[in-house]
Amino acid sequence: MVTTRIDIKNLNIWFGDMQPLKNLSIKIYANEILSIIGPANSGKTTFLRMLNRLNELESNFKMTGQIEFDNRDIMKMGIELLRKKIGMVFALPLPLPLSIFDNIAYGPRMHGVKGKKKLAEIVEQALQKSYLWDEVKDRLETSAFKLSGGQQQRLCIARTLAVEPEVILYDEPCSGLDPISTAKVEEAMLKLKRDYSQVLVTNNVKQAARVGDSTAFFLSGELIEVDKTDKIFTAPEDKRTDGYIRGKFG
Repeated sequence: MVTTRIDIKNLNIWFGDMQPLKNLSIKIYANEILSIIGPANSGKTTFLRMLNRLNELESNFKMTGQIEFDNRDIMKMGIELLRKKIGMVFALPLPLPLSIFDNIAYGPRMHGVKGKKKLAEIVEQALQKSYLWDEVKDRLETSAFKLSGGQQQRLCIARTLAVEPEVILYDEPCSGLDPISTAKVEEAMLKLKRDYSQVLVTNNVKQAARVGDSTAFFLSGELIEVDKTDKIFTAPEDKRTDGYIRGKFG
């Protein structure tokens, strides 16, 4: 039986008079990668940021509808707990101005982990899961800024994993990466499915097809359709989905 981790019902979002999301309902399942595609200004990133309540940082934010994480209303959860459970990886890798080790250990330390041995275990496990360990294990004390762009992005994935989330959100994580680095990030995502639910916003429809178990197509703030990825890419129900995938607009 497939387990629903996040259930979004009739979600509307406004920033002042602008409404980037309109009456959106969708489910995110356990051990699944949900790819979200759509042209610019379709509401993809607004949706992603809503899942760990980053939109509240914007002025004139208002929402209606409901988002439940494991049957709990996220608007009634503590922000710190929510963002521990639902982590986010951004388009540009943003390592802290610290060593590789301290980048990964930062979150666990903030949550009260003190022992050196325990921190070392967490750091190694997070780097193993993000497929970066073999590349950095002999230079953990060097600056994270000395890593390549692709390595920095996998470092940011490891930093997210270190606080033991249950859902990982990605906002165009490969937009500035070369094909080899992109492939390594995608490989990490596919392996992480064993333990996590993941939501990937991407402008690269080929990437969505490669990694997504399901794919959702957003257009002008609306969910046009969502289905298993192979069906979306071979026999979509809406002609607008087919047009976008074929590059006719967007």
